[in-house]
Amino acid sequence: MYKIILTVFIFISTIAGAQEKVTALDFQKKLNKEFADSITSPLTQKDRVSFKALEFFPIDSAFIIKAKFRRTDKEKSFAMKTTTERAPLYVKYGEVSFAIKGKKFKLNVYLNLETKKRKSFQNSLFLPISDLTSGNETYGGGRYLDIEIPEGDDLIIDFNQAYNPYCVYNSKYSCPLVPSENHLATYIYAGVKKFHD
Repeated sequence: MYKIILTVFIFISTIAGAQEKVTALDFQKKLNKEFADSITSPLTQKDRVSFKALEFFPIDSAFIIKAKFRRTDKEKSFAMKTTTERAPLYVKYGEVSFAIKGKKFKLNVYLNLETKKRKSFQNSLFLPISDLTSGNETYGGGRYLDIEIPEGDDLIIDFNQAYNPYCVYNSKYSCPLVPSENHLATYIYAGVKKFHD
């Protein structure tokens, strides 16, 4: 009986891992397609002509994290600093708490007050991060994650879907800077790597 339960558990775990990897793989394919398209690509014309694919860390299910979400109340809107003089309005929407390899972390998640007016972005939250790969394997200014407002207290964060700000690829873009409180004192070997050395 024990062997049957163990076999079923391993099978379910394998299927779950495969589904997680497909999700991250779909993300990579979608991003590469966007970058190759002259209409949607943030790349300069010179870089797009020679573009083949972005460089990613290998998809790793260890960086697909179940987090606890806590909605924060009575937060005031603020102008988030960017790479330019632009100062878009954000509000801290909540906090996510989780553990990676036994170490506990907490990050702020933000709501963009401009994009929330668009129907397709009404449930979208902004999760900017930096970590110990920043400035080495990944862009020094950090990376972004897009997450959906959860219905309950649980939230899945897939760091395999961490991506670079557009200003990494083209100076014409204005990108939010990662707040210092969203620095992770660990290595996130997942998601998009830096572009050019």
